Amino acid sequence: MRTYSVPRFAVPVLILLLAGSRADAQLKRELAEAKTRAYADSARLVDIFKDLHQHPELGFGETRTAAFLAKELQSLGYQVITGIGKTGLAAIFHNGEGPTVLYRTEMDALPIKEATGLSYASSQIVSKGDGSQVPVMHACGHDAHMSWMLGIARIMKEMKNDWKGTLVFIAQPAEEILTGADSMVKDNLYGRGVPLPDFAMAMHTLPLAVGIVQNCAGTIMPGSDVFDVTFNGIGGHGSSPHLAKDPVIMGATAILEYQTIVNRSISAQNPHVITVGSMVAGSTNNVIPSLAILKVNLRWFNWADRMAMIEGINRVDSSIAFANNLPAELYPSVVMKGMVYPVRNDTALVNKINGALSLWVPADQIISRALPMMVSEDFPYLVMRNKNNTPYDFLQVGIADPELCRQAKSQGKQFPFFNHNPNFVVDLSALPYGTAVGASALLGIFGQSASSR
Repeated sequence: MRTYSVPRFAVPVLILLLAGSRADAQLKRELAEAKTRAYADSARLVDIFKDLHQHPELGFGETRTAAFLAKELQSLGYQVITGIGKTGLAAIFHNGEGPTVLYRTEMDALPIKEATGLSYASSQIVSKGDGSQVPVMHACGHDAHMSWMLGIARIMKEMKNDWKGTLVFIAQPAEEILTGADSMVKDNLYGRGVPLPDFAMAMHTLPLAVGIVQNCAGTIMPGSDVFDVTFNGIGGHGSSPHLAKDPVIMGATAILEYQTIVNRSISAQNPHVITVGSMVAGSTNNVIPSLAILKVNLRWFNWADRMAMIEGINRVDSSIAFANNLPAELYPSVVMKGMVYPVRNDTALVNKINGALSLWVPADQIISRALPMMVSEDFPYLVMRNKNNTPYDFLQVGIADPELCRQAKSQGKQFPFFNHNPNFVVDLSALPYGTAVGASALLGIFGQSASSR
């Protein structure tokens, strides 16, 4: 009988392969249990979601929402710290030696009147800081995000024997105005007993079909600026515009001129956007007002393009003031209200989470390569300003009725609806699904981090 010698490195490699397969099998069993628990919790998740959907609140006014989340998390045994960045909160669970992982959700809604016709549609009217009354709805899925978080928090607590480390949940205010994450950090988030994370993650709704997860490495979203431009004029009677300096005309001119910057001052190969989302001026038909306010939003992927847009807008504003023969004291003014950097997912963390999800999510339902979207996020501010250089992953979960998605595709549409739309609807089946995805991602991070130590 012929015999063969085994290379010295073969036994350690075999041991590692066997250990890896056992770890994968164990993780697969844990993820199956997490998924089962998520779907068993469906009725509670739907009740939570409907309650949050019917009671939306605007940024930094999420008092009821924060109290609701705090009560639920405390009932699960988490240490809860409230009032961070005005209405933000943190919930902490120490579960032995291991990595610290931060999971973020947002709480704020949008000043949009809901048009879904749902039995649990929002009818809320909220007072803004200027005294005006606006209808409010969750048109970006933050109600689903909070429901996912509470479902995940329960699963992770119930399955505490399957992972080790520290889990931190963050409920953030004012994401829609891109200042909530920064406000929490500046309000000493990490000096109140919240540990610095080794990893961070967040999930967001996307109007893909329920069952789809999009999780891509690298730059997935642009940076953004939000600011107001005030055009000053000289008010007067509508019948005698020659005796006034009309800021409405100035603002209207600026709106058109700003678009000459797009693809004229910046290469068309560099994605960038200038949007004027609102123009506020005057109050009646026959009075020329003394000022007009443009609410401007920029999107950009590199700093040079950002500065080209800002400098171009300043030149347009000044040229319009000059053309209208305004004195220096009436030249336009700018108030910067918020800025965020591009979102850049950590490749290793994306691969780790996608690897865990692939143990139960079909391969064709995990999108790992896609063009960046032009929406922006302030989530990275929670971790990018500490010395930890925390790797993070921002993944997106489909929440649309699959039949609506099929109909949209047959009509040549990418989505049946999009975020920030009065008809934005989270299909209720997305609640347990997103919860299972989030719990799987966390178990994957904790489990694979433990196996690599």
